Amino acid sequence: MDALKLWSLSSQPLKHLFRCASSITTTTLRRPYSYSYSSSSHSRVVLRCCSSTTTTTTTTNAGGRNRRVSTSSSTSDRDAVRAIRLKKVEELRSKGLEPYAYGWERTHTANQLQDIYKHLADGEESKSEKDAVSVAGRIVARRAFGKLAFLTLRDDSGTIQLYCEKERLANDQFDQLKALVDIGDIVGVSGSIKRTEKGELSVYVDSFAILTKSLLPLPDKYHGLTDVDKRYRQRYVDMIANPEVADVFRKRAKIVSEIRRAVESFGFIEVETPVLQGAAGGAEARPFVTYHNSLGRDLYLRIATELHLKRMLVGGFEKVFEIGRIFRNEGISTRHNPEFTTIEMYEAYSDYESMINMAEEIVTRCALAVHGNLTIDYQGVEIHLERPWRRETMHNLVKESTGIDFDEMGNDLKVAKEVTLENLGGDLDYKDKSSLEACTSIGHLLNEVFEIVVEPKLLQPTFVLDYPIEISPLAKPHRRIAGLTERFELFICGRELANAFSELTDPTDQRGRLEEQVRQHNEKRAAAISKTESAEDKGKLNDESYEVTLDDDFLTALEYGMPPASGMGLGIDRLVMLLTNSASIRDVIAFPVLKVQQ
Repeated sequence: MDALKLWSLSSQPLKHLFRCASSITTTTLRRPYSYSYSSSSHSRVVLRCCSSTTTTTTTTNAGGRNRRVSTSSSTSDRDAVRAIRLKKVEELRSKGLEPYAYGWERTHTANQLQDIYKHLADGEESKSEKDAVSVAGRIVARRAFGKLAFLTLRDDSGTIQLYCEKERLANDQFDQLKALVDIGDIVGVSGSIKRTEKGELSVYVDSFAILTKSLLPLPDKYHGLTDVDKRYRQRYVDMIANPEVADVFRKRAKIVSEIRRAVESFGFIEVETPVLQGAAGGAEARPFVTYHNSLGRDLYLRIATELHLKRMLVGGFEKVFEIGRIFRNEGISTRHNPEFTTIEMYEAYSDYESMINMAEEIVTRCALAVHGNLTIDYQGVEIHLERPWRRETMHNLVKESTGIDFDEMGNDLKVAKEVTLENLGGDLDYKDKSSLEACTSIGHLLNEVFEIVVEPKLLQPTFVLDYPIEISPLAKPHRRIAGLTERFELFICGRELANAFSELTDPTDQRGRLEEQVRQHNEKRAAAISKTESAEDKGKLNDESYEVTLDDDFLTALEYGMPPASGMGLGIDRLVMLLTNSASIRDVIAFPVLKVQQ
């Protein structure tokens, strides 16, 4: 194939292009994405390829002193680089070589070579026929010295040096390599294996071909791709410029695989449920709304997988789970993204105690898969994941942190608010005070105090048990304590990681709770609408208010009978954050949703 042809003997090096390209290449092999080229042993030109703030060229004048010239980088600089590289594309095609190949037959990855030939001594070459190798990847660094050139090739597994010698390459390939191969190009290389005198394992190149010609310059290694918005917006460049970013997503894949293995080892079956739903249920959250033309109706992107997974239990499945994307049209923060990934699982004939064991099993197995031990660092905090983890009720945790005993409050909401504000008032900001004053029940007040005061302090793994019934519409009533439910949430590093119930199976009770939830929400919505005066306020209302719909079909399913069951949802993005020491949820989502660039 043309893509695999060796470089032609007939052409001359594009010296004028190489001189033009001197502004787009960089220094030192130890800094990926950079190289230097020496045109002779007497003078040295340091070249930089960058999309960062400045471009610096160092030249040597007659007096032997270095003169540094800095110029501002701009879009026009990038366009100039692109124009030069497009000319190289034309030159390749004029030689009958396709700069966008159909494939390349590899014998090894970079890491395989590093492992297989780790025994080679400095200066030693493996010359046997079986040691002929073929690799492919992106050029991330290069430097040239007269008749020698050293390039760093990176593939999915790691990096390997390419040792290029003028006499070894056929025809004028060496000159063409210097003139036409840029940092960022994807190349295929064949040769033998050699360890240099300085100890660097290298492919001793016999021939090569450009497989994909890169038209745009990579970020300067000195500055990297540091603009946070650009890193998220152009994640593909982020992963090239910052290899540790790609490692996060490799670890994420390992975590998801380990979760699946752990759950399947307990006999659970993976199923798929609809993303487009007629009613958004299973949680209280603003849904994304779309319109189906053929059906002539609004549909919602799911805010949870819960209600359809419970339908599977009604249908006779006893252990089911789904790993899937969830969509909630709400705020964005370091902990929240409009779309995120969860695993939800449901097990017939069990209660929420069994899900405590499942949560511990999943998290510890994932930690061992990624780190090999159960003590990890998260943002400077040492987290201990050895089992068993602490278990405590919400009431006791609030009493421990604030001194307020909500068990003594009875149902007197007014007194409860007075006691709470008296105890916490000095430490609360206006927003928190308003939230406490707006609580409509003792249960809501207890939960609000927990979220404000206790939650941020739960750094080590803690199961918070027995939530108020008012905030747990899908959980079974506590079998011993009135007003509470059999529900827990798992907190690590002050963040909720999992939520589980003994599932409510009484269809009459479930209908009543969901109808009450809808009624309360719609009352708040109507009150907000009645207070709205200006058009500006109405726009704000539309952004913050939404209708809650009742999933009648789910309630019908419950009337056919769902076995006693426990269920749990676990946030995969937050688990990946924990196990990769990532500060923001956007760091663990390859392509997070962002505002439109202005």
